[in-house]
Amino acid sequence: MSPPLPHGDALRATGLTKRFKTGRTYIEVLKSVDFDARHGDLTMVMGPSGSGKSTLVACLSGLLRPDEGQVTALGQDLWNLKTARIDRFRLDHCGFIFQGFNLFSALSALDQVTTVLKHTGLTKDEARRRARTALEEVGLGHRLNMRPAELSGGEKQRVAIARALAKSPRLLFADEPTSALDGENGQIVIKLLQRAAKAHGAAVICVTHDPRLEAYADRIIHIEDGRILDDRRTAHGSSAAPQPSLIEA
Repeated sequence: MSPPLPHGDALRATGLTKRFKTGRTYIEVLKSVDFDARHGDLTMVMGPSGSGKSTLVACLSGLLRPDEGQVTALGQDLWNLKTARIDRFRLDHCGFIFQGFNLFSALSALDQVTTVLKHTGLTKDEARRRARTALEEVGLGHRLNMRPAELSGGEKQRVAIARALAKSPRLLFADEPTSALDGENGQIVIKLLQRAAKAHGAAVICVTHDPRLEAYADRIIHIEDGRILDDRRTAHGSSAAPQPSLIEA
């Protein structure tokens, strides 16, 4: 991972609006939303199902083009870039963690991470070295050769986190990363995300409806019906010190 970056805006969005067509009408899922995220912060975006939180993250990360508004990510006007440049931006600077793990059933944990790194231009040996380091950092050094069917749900999500972190992303997006996990594994996962922000300087944006995760956030944003209702920083999140290692193996 990269060394910590200075605190400051990693991402800023203004006036984000997104509509989806249903039959002859349009549903406005995002309604002129302003948003920013800082390096070194774990930002929770919370809200009920259908509130627009996942759509917001998709627009912020270059996965879904907004109908109106602007996203400035790491100093670049994201949606003014050509499609190929946006794809390259995500590959170079963004990490993604999803609820469903998105692992390849035929690949070992080591190969899951190595495959992604090869696309960044690393040699095979360097990609495997970095993949091994990332898996060891999330406590899976003893599970490198296991396939998804041989891993628990918590271990699968940690493979997905290692895959995201191995690229040293400056922007890390997590969409409901704990919803398929029990309380203990959910806590492990959120501590890993907190570590990515605090120890490595990433701007971590986590979409969730799980109130147990609030204790680890630096900032909590509540969204409902496509609008931000509340945006607050937390004293406990800002002062929480990360553990020396991500997790005990």
